[in-house]
Amino acid sequence: MLYPAGRAAAIPAIALAWFALATPARAKDSLQPAGWDRGIALSEAPDLNPDPHVVEVNIDARVAAVEIAPGERVDAWTYNGGIPGPLIRVRAGDRLVVHFSNHLPEPTTMHWHGIRVPIQMDGVPDVSQPPVPNGGTFTYDFVVPDAGLYWYHPHVMSAAQVGFGLYGALLVEDPSEDAQVGVADETVLVLSDIALDGKGGFEPPDTGGSTGMAFGREGNHVLVNGRERPRLLVRAGAPQRWRIVNTAKSRFFEIDLEGQPFTRIGGDGGFMEYPIRLDALVLAPGERADVIVAPRGAPGTELIIRAFPFNRGFGSTEYRMAEELMTIAFADLPAYAGGSPPPVRRAIEPISTSGATAVNIEFTIAQRPTGAFEYGVNGVPFAKNHPVTASPGETQIWTITNKTKWSHPFHLHGFFFQVLDKDGGPVHPLEWKDTVNVPLEKTVRLVVRYDDRPGSWMFHCHVLDHADGGLMGMVDLGVPHVDHSAHPGH
Repeated sequence: MLYPAGRAAAIPAIALAWFALATPARAKDSLQPAGWDRGIALSEAPDLNPDPHVVEVNIDARVAAVEIAPGERVDAWTYNGGIPGPLIRVRAGDRLVVHFSNHLPEPTTMHWHGIRVPIQMDGVPDVSQPPVPNGGTFTYDFVVPDAGLYWYHPHVMSAAQVGFGLYGALLVEDPSEDAQVGVADETVLVLSDIALDGKGGFEPPDTGGSTGMAFGREGNHVLVNGRERPRLLVRAGAPQRWRIVNTAKSRFFEIDLEGQPFTRIGGDGGFMEYPIRLDALVLAPGERADVIVAPRGAPGTELIIRAFPFNRGFGSTEYRMAEELMTIAFADLPAYAGGSPPPVRRAIEPISTSGATAVNIEFTIAQRPTGAFEYGVNGVPFAKNHPVTASPGETQIWTITNKTKWSHPFHLHGFFFQVLDKDGGPVHPLEWKDTVNVPLEKTVRLVVRYDDRPGSWMFHCHVLDHADGGLMGMVDLGVPHVDHSAHPGH
């Protein structure tokens, strides 16, 4: 029973009974009404392999009609016919086999954002694999080593293809975590946006030319799990665990729960060293968050989750209003009066910086004689720049200076890193990151230690228009120098 936005309505007992029949309870110690996340639940990719330690799924990229709001449909680019693609659920240490087929009008790939895969599985066209043509197939096959929330998306013309709908979540579970978290009710939230032209189609991916690229194009419809303003039906005060990923190609999300707090227990690479309490949650494109919330409100009322404009540079906050992301409807149940979950802690050793190699790079922007803007690393766009070289076992300290008027979420393929403070020490709480925001005209330092997975690993801004506009580079790990000028931006 979902009520129109903006209306406060009691949820009658008969509705709760219907939910109980329609949706099985998640766990015997659930604190929520049965079917509490029915309005946002993701479809899941069925596991075709009976081996309990192998997850085998089929993923087909194809154009399909998708409804993002009542009466609002678009022929989107999808994984298995939906936006987002199906949730892939595995356990840490499992082998994941993905039989991928492409029925899109363009070549594409699948990149496994944040997963420490072998280079052959990284999904970068002409570097780790050939692009998959229309009618073609590719099998991704790798062991998933680390618990946490990750995601998948293409790496061919990434801004356009992600903008058309190609993205999905990959949840890597560790059964031992449940007792640590102490929260039975969990949901995955995929944040995104989409740019529609009002005529049943997409805005062109090159809208605004190079000026649009320099800013980073945002959609005019904000989505949670592929829907505009979906709903959760919850019991007031009962804790929930939200696993959140920002899959938007340019948009930062600053999320507000009408002033109620978030307890952040993890991020890109699983649990953090210790939890932190936040009044608002900020996620750059590509970042993830693992949070505990316990929304409070009177039975029958609603609470609106909003995303406020975040200052990511020139033009990002001027004359803009907060966006409604999701509605929380409080069920006609007594408020939960139990205690808070125990604090989640994780022992993380700081990476030693002793003897580390210094890598200094600048994010730059320039105008060509034609007037077109072009991003670069150290003043050189991707098609012409030289790779960073590294050896297995080497530790590097990267100093990344942003010389532009826009923020850039830096993403390193295949490896986790730790962020350093201005004095070169680890930022606490310690956490494993694969994406970190480098604010406009600021400097961020990080330390990374490479294991023995040689190959050419990409790094780039995860504002995907910026990456396509030249803000990408490569780390050549344990391989001879390769002239990457043969591989224009993907």
